[in-house]
Amino acid sequence: YVAGISLVRESNPDAINGTVLGLVNTCVIATGAILQPTIGWILDLHWEGEMIDGARHYPPEAFAWVYEHLKNDVWLSSMAGGTDVCTAWVGGNPLLPVYQGEIQCRCLGCAMESWDEAGRPVPPGEVGEMVVTKPMPSMPVFFWNDPDGSRYRSSYFEDYPGVWRHGDWLCITPRDTLVILGRSDATLNRQGVRIGTAEIYRALDKIPEIRDALIVNLERPDGSDWMPLFVALQPGAALDDALKNRINRTLRSEYSPRHVPDEIMEVPDIPYTISGKKMETPVKK
Repeated sequence: YVAGISLVRESNPDAINGTVLGLVNTCVIATGAILQPTIGWILDLHWEGEMIDGARHYPPEAFAWVYEHLKNDVWLSSMAGGTDVCTAWVGGNPLLPVYQGEIQCRCLGCAMESWDEAGRPVPPGEVGEMVVTKPMPSMPVFFWNDPDGSRYRSSYFEDYPGVWRHGDWLCITPRDTLVILGRSDATLNRQGVRIGTAEIYRALDKIPEIRDALIVNLERPDGSDWMPLFVALQPGAALDDALKNRINRTLRSEYSPRHVPDEIMEVPDIPYTISGKKMETPVKK
């Protein structure tokens, strides 16, 4: 077992089932582990035009691990989509180069841009709100039990009338590749500095005692804030002062003192949506 996923060896010992982001991330952290297949289509590394795909944006470390430990000329296609639209927004293209930590292109029919708060496209290389400026055939047109459409409009069109705002931070690079930086509605506004929760989780992934984590920032009426970090630990690990200090040192050294939480609390597990996203906003509320 690796990351709780069991081995299903095919008759061809070089065949590996299609893998998922969580498994690759686990292998990045524990590179001594043997890569195990998981549910999905078979990827034969001897095929022409090979491809490893994932349901979420691969971080740069996962790209490096795949090319170092699996195959140095595989087509690693990172993609991302929305349950709301039942499709992918962005993904791979075999005619384009692969850049570490970046998604190759927008999918056909997706007019995706990155906007600032005033509804203007941000310059290439800068981070803005992910928006889709033209309708897609699979976009929902209403919600059940929402007769006047108010919940539907407030969910997607409240910030930019007539333009779909998905709630993610997006950077479109000068070479027109894309980097998704996490949920904009779960961004930590720490003393006026915008912090993506994905930054916190990437740093914590390097601490083997932490099985999972979730962080929120609560803004108080007096202008102060409180940023607690909830951690689920591996069996046998203890949240003692030594581990807390190592967590704080890691966040401070890899990012900044503002990334260090005000309090670290152990929890038995971290809540996820049915689509596999951490429930940061409900926890904050």
